[in-house]
Amino acid sequence: MMDLRAELAAAARDFYGRGWMLGTAGNLSARREDGFWITASGRPKDRLQQEDFVALDLDGRVLEAVAGRRPSAESSIHRVIYRHFPEARVIFHVHSVEANICGNFARDGRLRLPPLEMLKGLGIPDAEPRVDLPVFANHVEVAQIAADMDTAFAREKPAVPGALIHLHGMTAWGRDFDAARHHLELFEYCFRYLSLARLHGLGGES
Repeated sequence: MMDLRAELAAAARDFYGRGWMLGTAGNLSARREDGFWITASGRPKDRLQQEDFVALDLDGRVLEAVAGRRPSAESSIHRVIYRHFPEARVIFHVHSVEANICGNFARDGRLRLPPLEMLKGLGIPDAEPRVDLPVFANHVEVAQIAADMDTAFAREKPAVPGALIHLHGMTAWGRDFDAARHHLELFEYCFRYLSLARLHGLGGES
């Protein structure tokens, strides 16, 4: 079985190649028995090595880390998702252009996803459904973003396995690496669709 860190590094290279994790932006994590591995802060996502990951427990305490490596500043967001969605085993947070464009289309903290057949891959079986993606305000203090998510998820779980942070990036999760990647790809497809629909005056939402 491939080491979780090696799988996370491979995913990061994939997303870097797609333009979703340029520079040191974005973060990825995967559950382990006593917590989760997450990317270390400030590391280039196309060149991640095993030492570029930090193990945390669900309270944020460091379990394993190479000297000089700090966990991603956004680890608090991952902790909130793992607590509220125990089925989630992998989380991907990326910074795509289309996701940040589409955050501007949100109303009252929700982005209406396009009613496409693709939503079946996000667990929505209906034909031409009306589904909203939660959109959270960005804050300089990431802990405040995590607190907002914690409050929102305690009140109501989203219909789809993801959340958008306005002018910041998209977070998607799944039961394993394949599911998390699949979900992220479908969200990014929706963002591309909405961006192009607006560009061509088609409205984009139902």
